[in-house]
Amino acid sequence: GEGLHGISLIRPCFTGDNIKQDIVKARRVTKMVNGYRDILVLYHQGQLHAMDPRCYHSGGALQYGDIEEFNGRLCIVCPWHKYKITLAEGEGLYQAVEDPSAKPLITHWRSKGVKQRIHKVTEVNGNVYVTLNDSREAIESDVYQTERYRTDLLEPQPKPMAKK
Repeated sequence: GEGLHGISLIRPCFTGDNIKQDIVKARRVTKMVNGYRDILVLYHQGQLHAMDPRCYHSGGALQYGDIEEFNGRLCIVCPWHKYKITLAEGEGLYQAVEDPSAKPLITHWRSKGVKQRIHKVTEVNGNVYVTLNDSREAIESDVYQTERYRTDLLEPQPKPMAKK
């Protein structure tokens, strides 16, 4: 039925004999949701997170990224170019230099704003549900949600550029 916006879209995306355990074991799973959007579900320190699977920067495969903490915020680090994306908000973090002439350089973590689309993931009795974040606002990772990237294998490393 209707009711809460978007809630009718939810079916368990992952079902089976306790899919939660499968995700916990695998740590990361990519899946198409509602027949049109690929998402990456991550399990880290007892928490499930869901986001677009390709890095907003150049489509790197986030499923191969390490999860690290920067400035107290958990991030997935893209294996291609080491871009850092917060798991909770999808913000791109970077180190800014206050004063380039200072020795030693003093850097601070700054946010570039939301770059990666984050989706809501909930678990009920071992079934895992993903609610797509369908905010109309364009987010940079959206550009990789096309047929072309869907059929392209997610590689741990970028393809070498063709020689000129």
